[in-house]
Amino acid sequence: MQKSVAAPSWQQRLRGEMPLLFGLLTLAVFLPYGETWLSESQNLAVRGILFLWLLGAIGMCIFGVVRHADHLAELLGEPLGTLILTISVIMIEVALIVAVMLRGAADPTLARDTMFAVIMLMMNGMVGLGLLAGGIRHVQQEYNLEGARAYLAVLIPLAAVALVLPNRTVSTDAGTMNFWQAIIFSIATILLYAIFLGLQTMRHRGFFVAPGEEEEPPSEAEVGDAATRRRSIAFHSALLFLTMVPIVGLAEFMAVMIEQGIHTLGVPSALGGVLIAALILAPESISALDAAVANKLQRSINLCLGSALSTVALTVPAVLLIGVASGQEVRLGLTDDNTVLLMLTLLVSMLTFSGARTNVLYGAVHLLLFLTYLVLIFNP
Repeated sequence: MQKSVAAPSWQQRLRGEMPLLFGLLTLAVFLPYGETWLSESQNLAVRGILFLWLLGAIGMCIFGVVRHADHLAELLGEPLGTLILTISVIMIEVALIVAVMLRGAADPTLARDTMFAVIMLMMNGMVGLGLLAGGIRHVQQEYNLEGARAYLAVLIPLAAVALVLPNRTVSTDAGTMNFWQAIIFSIATILLYAIFLGLQTMRHRGFFVAPGEEEEPPSEAEVGDAATRRRSIAFHSALLFLTMVPIVGLAEFMAVMIEQGIHTLGVPSALGGVLIAALILAPESISALDAAVANKLQRSINLCLGSALSTVALTVPAVLLIGVASGQEVRLGLTDDNTVLLMLTLLVSMLTFSGARTNVLYGAVHLLLFLTYLVLIFNP
């Protein structure tokens, strides 16, 4: 006989939503006073305290979003669970980048640097670390080859068109797109990603589930408790989006702090994109690494490749359309050294995911590419 699990009390629920409460409190304080603090305070110590406060609030809310996404993953199963987590994280990324653009910051390369940082972090840093850690512990790991191929089949052309082709067109300055190029590419990208989501969630859902772990029909307990399950899905969905409110509201202030820090410390501007990418991807990266170590490589691949694909498929159209609407320049074309790194990353990924098993060698190669990326930021 199964033991019934008591529903959490309101005190337990309240403790579980502390990230949301702290984020809302921070937002309530920064909305009336944030601009004054950030514009008038020249003291580095005060700026450091404000930055840590913002970082803590946004970080806690991001982990809160991931917690509710994980609950939805348990209720909906794979690959929907991973998809919800990935899209939630990319929505945060878009909010942070758009906040900088709407603020009018003179940094036309921030969106490009952030997207490229996401690709490098997930496809080299986390894929490499996951394959290395998983290979050390389990020697070889299996995954669904068809799912990995589907990710790469969409990611390779979108990444090349968005981040490489703008440097080769002649109708605008190098690295940018003209009005019609931006509109047509944005629409085509969204349509292609919609087709991919249809394949992932409906027609070929089994491609994104680990071999031998095909979807199981709901148990009698799940069928009998359908009303409770629906309420749980609605509850976690509502709180997931509610927890994103402080992130979106505080994104502009965080963008100002990052921009001020880059200029004050004299560090490379590309570091701003790395900081934003590392912040928003921290929970997802932890989940991907945990999955690889637990010999759940398929979930790890879904998270890593899904994040890279979503950032190109959703962030690029968002920044292009906002650039068109606001008249701001959006520079997407990568520098020559980063173009080589992107091509190497895509080529190595095709080799890594060309067979049904992985090992530590593939992980080491991806980590080498990630280390090269970090070195070139500070010493191009």
